Amino acid sequence: QVQLVESGGGLVQAGGSLRLSCAASISILRLNAMGWYRQAPGKQRELVAAITSGGSTNYADSVKGRFTISRDNAKNTVYLQMNSLRPEDTAVYYCNADLNNRLGIPLTYWGQGTQVTVSS
Repeated sequence: QVQLVESGGGLVQAGGSLRLSCAASISILRLNAMGWYRQAPGKQRELVAAITSGGSTNYADSVKGRFTISRDNAKNTVYLQMNSLRPEDTAVYYCNADLNNRLGIPLTYWGQGTQVTVSS
């Protein structure tokens, strides 16, 4: 069982910045990958950014150049730095973690979500 606790959401004006944090209950070095997803009202949950155990990253086209995912292995925490925020970035942001259990079965865990609201 992996517990993920997000923090850092809030209300910000367009053009502003926020940094989201996701603290894991286990060493993140044991995880295949971690990511941030978001879900706006009436829309499907979508991948925002992800980082693998090897440090490779990928981003949604809509956030490239504005958002940066990073991790601190010592703190078992992954961050999402969000700059130049736009009203369309408004959503609940969820932290995600993937790992294989002892039987090699892939498992996915989710945090409880944190609200990000960008005002115009």
